[in-house]
Amino acid sequence: MHVQEWLDTVPAAAVYAVVGLVIGLESLGIPLPGEIVLVSAALLSSQHGGINPVILGACASAGAVIGDSIGYAIGRKGGRPLLAWLGSKFPRHFSEGHVATAERSFQKWGMWAVFFGRFVALLRIFAGPLAGVLRMPYWKFLIANVLGGIVWAGGTTAVIYYVGVVAESWLKRFSWLGLVAAVLIGVASMLVVKRKAKKAQTAHQEAEPEPVAAAE
Repeated sequence: MHVQEWLDTVPAAAVYAVVGLVIGLESLGIPLPGEIVLVSAALLSSQHGGINPVILGACASAGAVIGDSIGYAIGRKGGRPLLAWLGSKFPRHFSEGHVATAERSFQKWGMWAVFFGRFVALLRIFAGPLAGVLRMPYWKFLIANVLGGIVWAGGTTAVIYYVGVVAESWLKRFSWLGLVAAVLIGVASMLVVKRKAKKAQTAHQEAEPEPVAAAE
């Protein structure tokens, strides 16, 4: 079942909770499809009057910020042994190569790596724990974390919501245009057929020989 179809089967409050929880766990360092869930929920909100996009964006932002902060605390306490353990559990996401790439990004960009990492799937999972492992000052991490979480989660929700509204409006307009065109084509076809049938009938009558009068 598609994510959007599943979300459509649960109450609005559950949608907010699922979005916040999945994004929070992903930000904490657990590889989950947070972006897919957020996009699906935002698209659903554009078609579902019961789901408020503002509340949805706020829940997604809160999940991102809280999850990253918990990931930071875990990384700061666990250190590099934590990364090694994550690599053994999730080798596809926490391989040595991925860790090295993320670490270079953090060393080069600092706070910007936390901010822009929110928009990159790999760094989105790494940002919190790795910032803690590298002992980034928490106040710097918190500023970048809050700004990145709000811009990413809120911005994604807003963009997808308005795209969904415009697309639905366009599709409805297209449906009406298609219906009108179908009716016009149908009427035109009927008139053409009727006209051709009338011509054929007239030609047939003209081609028939006149009856010969019987001899007296």
